[in-house]
Amino acid sequence: MANAATPEENKAAGAAFLAENTKKANIVTTATGLQYEVLTKGTGVKSPSATDEVTVHYKGTTLDGKEFDSSYSRGEPATFPLNRVIAGWTEGVQLMHEGDKFRFYIPSDLAYGSRGAGRDIGPNAALIFDVELIKIQ
Repeated sequence: MANAATPEENKAAGAAFLAENTKKANIVTTATGLQYEVLTKGTGVKSPSATDEVTVHYKGTTLDGKEFDSSYSRGEPATFPLNRVIAGWTEGVQLMHEGDKFRFYIPSDLAYGSRGAGRDIGPNAALIFDVELIKIQ
């Protein structure tokens, strides 16, 4: 389903996946189309703003489950300004508190859009990220 042969097929596959995914009881869909589910609730009370720097552990996969990036695999969390990542991350991580772990289902227009990213993320591909918010700087 993910990374189909053409950008149009990727867009259609992502839309079909997200339409089906929204029917699940534990999925929340935001106004922009970002979908998420809470995997673990942390004990933190603060949420980051778009201009904050955050430290996270994460794993990114295509819709077919192929992992393309993981801080877990590298054995070290990543720290970056929240406004320097894809729009789906900027929006989604602001919904979290320290210690939370969410799964984000990111439509292509909130991910890498028509340009894709490298050889593993095709144009118009929707993506799935597991994100654990460790710390807000």
